[in-house]
Amino acid sequence: MALLDHVRTAAPTTPRRVRRGAGLGLLLAALATVVWSGSFVTARALHDSVPPVQAAFWRWIVALVAVAPFALRETWRRREVIRRHFRFVALAALLGVTVYNTLVNQAGLSTSAGNMGMIMAASPVLMAVYERLGGARLGARRVTGMLIACAGVLLLVGKGSLALDLAPGDLWVMAAAVCFASYSALLKRRPAELGGLVFLFATFALGALMLLPVYAASLALQGGFEPTPGTVAPLVYVGVLSSAVAFFAWNKAVALIGAARAGVVYYLQPVCVALLSYAVLGEDLGALGVLCMALILGGVALASARRR
Repeated sequence: MALLDHVRTAAPTTPRRVRRGAGLGLLLAALATVVWSGSFVTARALHDSVPPVQAAFWRWIVALVAVAPFALRETWRRREVIRRHFRFVALAALLGVTVYNTLVNQAGLSTSAGNMGMIMAASPVLMAVYERLGGARLGARRVTGMLIACAGVLLLVGKGSLALDLAPGDLWVMAAAVCFASYSALLKRRPAELGGLVFLFATFALGALMLLPVYAASLALQGGFEPTPGTVAPLVYVGVLSSAVAFFAWNKAVALIGAARAGVVYYLQPVCVALLSYAVLGEDLGALGVLCMALILGGVALASARRR
């Protein structure tokens, strides 16, 4: 009887725990999305003062310093686990740290922050493609939504025409979207024994290490940048908030609710980037940008809607 009473009282807590976990996951995904929106603005703001590779390298150095007090000791204790899963950690570092952010910085040289945010909003569609490759059924609604979102991206980068007239920055950020979607899909396979902070610190360290040769080449060919409040403050922002805080929040969100559901929240990014770029950089979105934003947001929302 006591056991039956225990089952009756314990059973209702499970759905509540699931709902709390889902709610926390959505909040963490929203936090990462809002903070990352500022990364596109800083990438654009630094385009004429800090070379892209140098901006990426110092971003991850700052991130390492920010995370080290919380993760260094545990990372050292788990070094055997990291060694055992080194290929997985290295691939995650390459996609999410070394390549992704460097491509975003490179894109900032020749396209607007608003364009970067809207093109990156197509990355959840790529996450859905990865789901399909993994055996999941997409359904007609999701495919239709993906096509609508892709049309919005094509109209945006084609400046109102479906005939492709791509700026170099648009191509760079498209490549960045592929990297981010691949990184997010990879997170589903993260070994449970690799804790969140350990995984974060290890990927930051490996990613910065992979950037080191390219950073040295950039110094030799382009020279360094002048450390002023206008260059250091954005690097601190992307290092502490956009890297340490946002990546931890996103990784945790994906662990709680999966990449597809976290990707739904990521659709808020174009709106955040457009508002920030208007307020900070004075970029005018224009009627075409509003139309493309509506197509992208509508398409990805339709693509991610759950069947009832």
